Amino acid sequence: MRRVFEYEDLQPALDKLLGDRESNEVEFKTAAGGFPHSFWETYSSFANTNGGMIVLGVKEKDGTFTLDGLTEAQVQKYKRDFFNSMHNKQTVNIPLLKDDDVQTIPFNKSYLLFFYIPRAEVSLRPVYCGYDPYSGTYRRDIDGDYHCTREEVTSMFSDADLTNTADGRILKNFSKEDLDANSIRQYRRKFEQWNPDHVWNTLPEDEFLNKLNVFRKDRKTGEYGLTYAGLLMFGTYSAITDANLNFFPDYQEIQDSKGRWVNRICPDGNWESNLFQFYSRVLPILQNFLPSPFQLDGNQRKAETPAHVAVREALANALVHADYTVNASLNIYKYPNKIVFSNPGTMLIPRKQYYRGGESVCRNKYLQKMFTFLGASERAGSGADKIIHGWEDLKWKRPYIEERSRPNKVVLTLSMESLLDKAILEDLEKRFGGGIKTLSQNKLVTLALAYSEEEITNERLQYALEMHRADITKMLGQLCTMKLLESSGRGRGTRYHIYNAGLPERNAGLPGGNVGLSGRNVGLPEGNVGLPEGNVGLPERNVGLPEGNVGLKRKRYAFSEMKNLIVSFCIEWRTAEEIACELGKKTTYIRDRILPRLADVIEKMYDVPHHPRQKYRAK
Repeated sequence: MRRVFEYEDLQPALDKLLGDRESNEVEFKTAAGGFPHSFWETYSSFANTNGGMIVLGVKEKDGTFTLDGLTEAQVQKYKRDFFNSMHNKQTVNIPLLKDDDVQTIPFNKSYLLFFYIPRAEVSLRPVYCGYDPYSGTYRRDIDGDYHCTREEVTSMFSDADLTNTADGRILKNFSKEDLDANSIRQYRRKFEQWNPDHVWNTLPEDEFLNKLNVFRKDRKTGEYGLTYAGLLMFGTYSAITDANLNFFPDYQEIQDSKGRWVNRICPDGNWESNLFQFYSRVLPILQNFLPSPFQLDGNQRKAETPAHVAVREALANALVHADYTVNASLNIYKYPNKIVFSNPGTMLIPRKQYYRGGESVCRNKYLQKMFTFLGASERAGSGADKIIHGWEDLKWKRPYIEERSRPNKVVLTLSMESLLDKAILEDLEKRFGGGIKTLSQNKLVTLALAYSEEEITNERLQYALEMHRADITKMLGQLCTMKLLESSGRGRGTRYHIYNAGLPERNAGLPGGNVGLSGRNVGLPEGNVGLPEGNVGLPERNVGLPEGNVGLKRKRYAFSEMKNLIVSFCIEWRTAEEIACELGKKTTYIRDRILPRLADVIEKMYDVPHHPRQKYRAK
């Protein structure tokens, strides 16, 4: 994050900062009544997530900013108070800031205090307030700071011990009998194909498994046994679920917007559902969707393209970097226009470092070793490079990685469309008219992303456009004014959708598309030729529609409002479809984006991910 005092012209920089209402990396706090106690919660949340900036001396309410009018003497006192408290274990466990990370800035006859909180190294997390990590650890999401669960804190402690990763622990009361012999034989055959001259090829099976760390000896305790990595990779499904009840790798091929799958690979009793078998089944299916141009390597046809390598790396990375200690499932989704890899856990390196490549921190180093010998999940941070290069080779949209919370998930989306796909532009032109061609490149890309991904955020656009987030906020506002986009949520939780996405094309908002017309049958022949009396299907009349205006523009709710509505509706068991219908939302949006965030107030009928008869009820 570029610091405010590094700008040559300070006033516009501050104006831009104060006008940015959609940043998850900036928090404004009033200090009119003294140094705010909530400061340390945000300090913890920024340090445990992606870092950020706290601005002291500004009151923010409903997107409106008011200066506290702090004097220079006040902010100097607050600065001293901060450093004294930061080095006090009673306040926070780790001091992260140096003197130049705190800056006093004069602004409009007032003074502001800027604190630049870095993302803490994985070995230092969790960063928490007070003496108890389980009551004082926070993370950041679109709603602001939230208190971490005991499970999340335990996971941070596990990730911090880089020399003793969770998958290397030796399991008590497990043995070779808990492994699937057929999986081991198949792995050895693939190992020989990828490593034909390797000395391990001649080893007896038990020695081979020791080399892979399927079994290992703890040098400190002398204990020898089956590792958690070995069980996950080669175990029988019953043995794996004895060690981890939540283990459920799931691949779904989805063909339509209603989320119905046409092919699914998940633990269904027909195969030993370990990681090796899941990888072996899913990888060829995903690669089969990729174009395979004719290429020669010497005199032999080269069937594997950079995109094939990218998919192999993305799948292996999802399996290797997943946190198998938390209550969340690993999901791979293949849509008509994208592949989504979703694994439980958090990123162990900053997102910017992921895109730069060259550095990697692995959550499961023993699993990584096993997949490396299959040609995937190489070390030294090259995995992201291969994924990005493979997609650039096909001129498809840049891969996008994001972190989601409650439950913590790392989601990598590989779009199978070009940035300005011809079919998307044609559909946008049908919807909004020929004036679409007059838009700037950035606005056109924004519309295309919103159309193909159904919703976008300011943060998503930061990885697609070379624009500052405040400029993106301004551009999104312009597109909403032009009735090309519409927004839902507020502040950092704002999301954008194609205007009237659920209604017929209206060609409004652009030159040649009847700018600003509403309720007047835009784009229809004069006199509404061919329409039944009453203009069925047009706005403001609703003639012939069922009671409740089904099919009209959906109402936008704040998250807190939606939460209350769902809780009151779910006084008895309800399906995700019933909840979505009640709120006028898409089932996939309610099931995948909203209900997981309501785990504190909503319970599931079946404690199994994606149960076909899943229902929900208020606790």
